[in-house]
Formats: sequence, structure tokens, C-alpha cells
Amino acid sequence: MFVLYTRSMAPRSFPDRVAALAALDDPVRKAVFDLVAASGEPVGRDAAAEALGVSRRIAALHLDRLAEQGLLEFEFRRPPGRGGPGAGRPAKLYRRADDEVAVSVPERHYDVVGDLLATAVSDSIATGAEVREVLSRTAYDAGHAIGAAAGDLGSALATAGYEPGGDDAGAVYLRNCPFHRLARRHTELVCGVNLELLRGVADGAGETGMRAVLDPRPGRCCVRLLPENVGGSQ
Repeated sequence: MFVLYTRSMAPRSFPDRVAALAALDDPVRKAVFDLVAASGEPVGRDAAAEALGVSRRIAALHLDRLAEQGLLEFEFRRPPGRGGPGAGRPAKLYRRADDEVAVSVPERHYDVVGDLLATAVSDSIATGAEVREVLSRTAYDAGHAIGAAAGDLGSALATAGYEPGGDDAGAVYLRNCPFHRLARRHTELVCGVNLELLRGVADGAGETGMRAVLDPRPGRCCVRLLPENVGGSQ
């Protein structure tokens, strides 16, 4: 019997993702990670040390650092046939984490739009509803969940991958489109996702006095958030 130890699957912050990838900058640590990732079985400290020609202490140091950054998971297990009193302490074994880490500058969230599209297509197939209608509802619901969890608009926008700015009229513009490359290739579709997602974000965050409108401008997201008393595109 063993217990697997892993990080929370909650979304990582940008600094957290950068730190995780930076952990691989050390050549020995990268070699440790590659060894574990290529193994079909969990790897112990002794095996890692022997395979890489380093001390057990050095191997343990790098394995634990990789686990701290969420790149490896670990478990405690006794060798087969050994148990009960006198069997000794279980060995700490490591394997590659199922979680993934990606960093882009400026920050992008192509996984979000991919998940929304896949969910909408699956629901459309299952129910016979029109894909675009399902996608709009799915994007709004996802945004609403983000806004409700964040509790305020600024935090919700940051969580969703946007870089908000403001103007004197109280409008919020977005300096970054999390789906930039896809938006350039499939503008109408992706901008529609952006619009519904941000409507959901604003509502979920309790910003009932703000409305999301399409307002494409060079160097910005295609959507702005406007106070109800300010005119703008729909």
C-alpha cells in the first residue's frame, strides 16, 4: 500500500510557472528530471544517484526540489515481500507529475479556449444544439465561475490571463488577448468567445454596472468593459 503525494491541480500563477521551469536550468537537476520522466517505474534516490554518478544526497536534493515545484510526484513504498516490524522505512519513489507547465510572454491561455471549444462540440454532439449557441453559453459559464471564485474584477481578469487597464471614463480595456494567435486566424469565432467569457467574468465578480462590448483596436483585446452609462459597440 502506498500514498501518492502531488501538488494541488489548481491553476498555477505566472510566477509559479516560471519558477517551475527555472528549476530545470540546473544541468544536474535537468538530468534527474529526464531520468525520472523516461523511466517506466517510479525512481528512488539510490537508483537516481547510481544512474547519474552523483551522491545520494545530491540526487535527493534535486528530486525533492523538482517535487516542490510540482514537476515530480512521490510516494513511499516498501520493496515487494518486505513488511511488518523490522522491515525498515519505506523508500521514497518519484515519478513525473501528470500536471503540465507552460510559460508564454506575453501570457497566453490557449488551453482555455481549447477546452471551451471541445466542451461545446461535445455538448452539441450529445444534445443536437447548434455549436455556436453552446459555445457562447459555455464561455459565459466559465467566465462566471472565474469571476465568482476571484471575488473582484481585477483578480478575475488576471486569473483569466488578461492585462487590464483603465481610462478616465471608468472603462476597462485589455492590453493582452489570451488567445492572440487563434484570434488572428479565426477572428469572429474567438472574439465571440472573448466577449461571452468576459461577460461571465464581470457578472461572476459582481460587477453588474459593467458590460462587455466588442471594440477591437490595434494592440488590445477585441473586448472592452464599459460602465453602463458609457456608450459603445455591442
